[in-house]
Amino acid sequence: MSAKVCVGQFAGSHGVRGLVKLKSFTGDPAAVASYGPLSDERGGRLFRLSLQGMAKDLFLVRVEGIATREQAQELAGVRLYVDRSALPETEDEDEFYHADLIGLRAELADGSVYGTVKALYDFGAGDVLEIRTESGSLEMLPFTKACVPVVDVKGGRVVVDLPAVIEAREGNEDAEEGEVQP
Repeated sequence: MSAKVCVGQFAGSHGVRGLVKLKSFTGDPAAVASYGPLSDERGGRLFRLSLQGMAKDLFLVRVEGIATREQAQELAGVRLYVDRSALPETEDEDEFYHADLIGLRAELADGSVYGTVKALYDFGAGDVLEIRTESGSLEMLPFTKACVPVVDVKGGRVVVDLPAVIEAREGNEDAEEGEVQP
C-alpha cells in the first residue's frame, strides 16, 4: 500500500485576501481539512487548512502563511497528501482507497499474471485502471465489476476479465456498418 494518499488539489486563488480554491477527493469532501497538516507530493511543504466556504463545487480555504492573491495563485495545481495511517480503515472488503490499488498484481481468472496496476484515473465517464502488462505495454481497462471482478487488496491482487474488457471496447457487435447506436 502507498504511504501517502492524495486527498485534494489546490485550484487557484479566490479574491484578494489569500483564500485558495480546493478540490477535495475524500469520501466526505469536508473531511479534507480534518486530517491535520497536508503535504505536497514530496512531503517538503506542509499546509494547514481551515474551511471558509464554497464556490461552486470547490471549497474556499484559508492556508496558514498565505495572505495574498499572488501567494494563493502560486499554489494552483498542488496536490495535497496525507499519510495513509491518518485515514480510517475501510469497513468491508469491497471498500478501499484508490491509492491501495497502485502496485497490486493484475491476474487473469486462471491465476496467471497479466501485469501490475500503475494508476487509477477518472476522466468523467467512470474509473479506468492503468496496468503495465508483463510485456511492458500500458493497458487501460474500465474499472467495473465486469472487467475487474475481484479486488483483493489484502491478497495484493486484482483479477481482470479480458473478454469483458474486449466486449466493452467493441460495444454492440450487432450494429450494421454505418448504423449509429444511441
